[in-house]
Amino acid sequence: MTEVTACPTHFRLLSALRAIGPYLREKDSEDGQYLFDCLSVCVDDKKSPEEREFWGWWMELESCIEDEITQSFTANFKKGLYNYSGCWEAKTIPEAAQKEVARTQSEFMQKLSKVLEERFSLEFCLHEESAEFV
Repeated sequence: MTEVTACPTHFRLLSALRAIGPYLREKDSEDGQYLFDCLSVCVDDKKSPEEREFWGWWMELESCIEDEITQSFTANFKKGLYNYSGCWEAKTIPEAAQKEVARTQSEFMQKLSKVLEERFSLEFCLHEESAEFV
């Protein structure tokens, strides 16, 4: 049984978010703002690894603080191309990659929701500018 932690610290959140899997970009995250991404589908697997690009998604998770206590989180998803320079570009996902991108996004959302709810009794909602699921 998981113990619920009231008012989680940045480091407790990092530990829990890290356990979800390879999605967390820890070095690009800070207290109250966490970056996640997923390289779902390789554009051309015949290229050498350092030249590969991927279709996928990235998400910024921001804490909603009231009276200096995290009350919930807002998730802002974007989808597009992770280029060979290591940067995300907002682009339309090709039809051939949409199913896999949607699957990885959905699995991540379930894991994130479970961790936030079970460990911290927190919820998250989608930001109004969040990209729709593919």
